[in-house]
Amino acid sequence: MTLEYTGRLDDDTVFDTSRESVAEETGLAEAQPDREYAPLTVEIGAEQVIEGMEEGLIGLEAGETETLTIPPEKAYGEPSDEHVQEFETAELEEMLGGQTPEEGSYLEAQNGSQGEVTHVDEDVVRVDFNPRLAGETLTFDVEIVDVN
Repeated sequence: MTLEYTGRLDDDTVFDTSRESVAEETGLAEAQPDREYAPLTVEIGAEQVIEGMEEGLIGLEAGETETLTIPPEKAYGEPSDEHVQEFETAELEEMLGGQTPEEGSYLEAQNGSQGEVTHVDEDVVRVDFNPRLAGETLTFDVEIVDVN
C-alpha cells in the first residue's frame, strides 16, 4: 500500500509528513534539509509502521482519505524511567572527544537510538532515550495512493 501522510500532535504541530509542500509550510523542510519527501509504501502486517497506523490502514482503498488518531499505547508508548540513562560526566566527555554535553542537546547511542541530554553537572549526565513521541497522541491524515 502506498500513501501520503501528515502527522500532527494534539497542539496541531506537524511532526512528520510525506508531502514536500506541507514540510515547507511548517518548517520541517528547513529542519531536515537532507530528507526526501515522497509517498510511503508499507506492507500491512510487516510491522513497518506503528501499530495504530497499521490497524487504521487495513481495508482502505486507493483514493480514500482518512484521519487516524493513535493513542500512545499504539504509537510510541508512555515515557519510562528505564529509558533514562546516567553517565559519569568525565567518562562521557572522553567518549565525546573532550566535549561537555549540554542540556537540550542530543546524543546517539551505539545502537543508533537518539537521546536528549536532560541534566549535566560535574559528576553525572542524564540522557533520556525515550522515543521523542512517547506519551503523545498522534493524528495522521492519510491519502491512499495505491493498493498493491
